[in-house]
Amino acid sequence: MRLFWGHSAGRAEEASDAELLGRIRAGERDCFGVLYGRYIPLLYGVCLKYLRDADRAEDAVMALFERLQPRMERYAIGEFRTWIYSAAKNLCLEELRRAGREVPLDSSLRFMESHPVVHLLEEGEASPRIEALRRCMEHLPEVQRVALERFFRDELSYADIAEATGWNLKSVKSYIQNGKRNLKICIEKRTERWD
Repeated sequence: MRLFWGHSAGRAEEASDAELLGRIRAGERDCFGVLYGRYIPLLYGVCLKYLRDADRAEDAVMALFERLQPRMERYAIGEFRTWIYSAAKNLCLEELRRAGREVPLDSSLRFMESHPVVHLLEEGEASPRIEALRRCMEHLPEVQRVALERFFRDELSYADIAEATGWNLKSVKSYIQNGKRNLKICIEKRTERWD
């Protein structure tokens, strides 16, 4: 594996994740390399799991570093390990989506992603359920409506939605899941049955 981060950050290597995050926010950009380097094995494992190719996984880990380093100061990060894991997973899903392959984020989303509500979010279908969908979307809490529109209509990843809105990744996931559930309930009330 060719992934290796050489750095001379000295005592930064001994600092906790939280300390390094603070130093990054204070403008010490070199600390990102130290912090990121701690998680390369985890990130490689995540990318390998989704991409199923060692070279593509390594490239994804490198791309993630290049993508996140200049944006790091703008993110509101609580637990770095959780955040970087989600960012890696979203990067892989973006790549799979571009290649025409869809992989659910986790087993709890598998049912929700395949539910007919998801298919109604695609424009162009003419049915009474489309009108029900439009009306139900108007009644969703704004955060759920925005999250669903950006995820399905705009095809943004969780990380991209978080960056665009300022929400954390857990909130984005929650808004999307709750929004889909609320849409399902609303549409079922407005229509007699699903096909």
